[in-house]
Amino acid sequence: MKNNRKSDYSGFKRKLYIRLVCIGIAAPILIYLFYRRFWHRRGGNWLVSVFRSLFRISDEEAHRLYTIIFRGNITFFWIAAILVLFFLLLWVILNWFTGYFDAINRGIDGLLSDGDISLPPEMAATERKLNEVRSELHKRAVDAQLAEQRKNDLVMYLAHDIRTPLTSVIGYLSLLSEAPDMPAEQRARYVGITLDKAYRLEKMINEFFEITRYNLQQITLEKEKIDLYYMLVQLTDEFTPLLKEHGNTAVLDVDEDLAVYGDPDRLARVFQNILKNAAAYSNPDTEIRITAWEADDAVVIVFRNHGKTIPREKLSSLFEKFYRLDTARTSDTGGAGLGLAIAKEIVTLHGGTISADSQDETVEFVIRLPRP
Repeated sequence: MKNNRKSDYSGFKRKLYIRLVCIGIAAPILIYLFYRRFWHRRGGNWLVSVFRSLFRISDEEAHRLYTIIFRGNITFFWIAAILVLFFLLLWVILNWFTGYFDAINRGIDGLLSDGDISLPPEMAATERKLNEVRSELHKRAVDAQLAEQRKNDLVMYLAHDIRTPLTSVIGYLSLLSEAPDMPAEQRARYVGITLDKAYRLEKMINEFFEITRYNLQQITLEKEKIDLYYMLVQLTDEFTPLLKEHGNTAVLDVDEDLAVYGDPDRLARVFQNILKNAAAYSNPDTEIRITAWEADDAVVIVFRNHGKTIPREKLSSLFEKFYRLDTARTSDTGGAGLGLAIAKEIVTLHGGTISADSQDETVEFVIRLPRP
């Protein structure tokens, strides 16, 4: 990389070096030509004439003054003339050189515009870097705009979802309040519906809190050795009621001695988020298979479920904040679109990776964590 950077500016350095060498050679040559063309056999007489007129002295005294001042120091004067000309040419070179800084300044101003940044050919490396920065800034601005739009859409969806169960809760409670002599069976049914809507309302409010926590929380890890097999067994037991609602089952294929080193609470949340996602998007009456094994330098955990194939171009977006596959959000599927984004952040903090793959009606999430 270092050698590449040196070669990036080789054209500019070569041009600068050639110009410096040229003025070093040109200065004495120009002085010599000036001497041969204008000064030789003329300059002395001209100086004598100047001294005679300036000081109002005789021709003999002017010759003596010329000999003392100039002829006695002729080498010094010609060297001084060469140096003066050299620095004048150097000043021209510096003006040319500072023109590149003006071009760079224009390029920096161009970072805020939509057009490509164009610099002199010698500054091709700088031009490329500035264009890369401009592209990256544009990409970040677009990503931020998309994230903000997704968040706004999410808030709108959640607000709509909250209004629906809240209206039902208020309606059924009003009926119960207005009819104290309502039959017990009907009352029990209304109370059950009200409780169900209240639970749904609680879930929506929790999603709002989830958004706030994700945006403000600074995750810190407290690592220890974790019995991975036991953690996954607990996880599948906790999710059994939710999986049964969809007719799904969780199948565990993990060595009982398998362990990882990490924050148990955070990793548990990673597995919960992935399993929750699998439960939400699995086909009914299918199994969700969890497998794990030791690779050369990592522990690999795979969650595989049967569901609608995810287009390849959308796989990388699964781990973005507020991203949801079902843009037409329903009340019964999915959450705030934060689960997989949080999972990726936690896995990354552990020095691991998480990826997704989907084909032939199968979705697979692969987590790789450093071995303990």
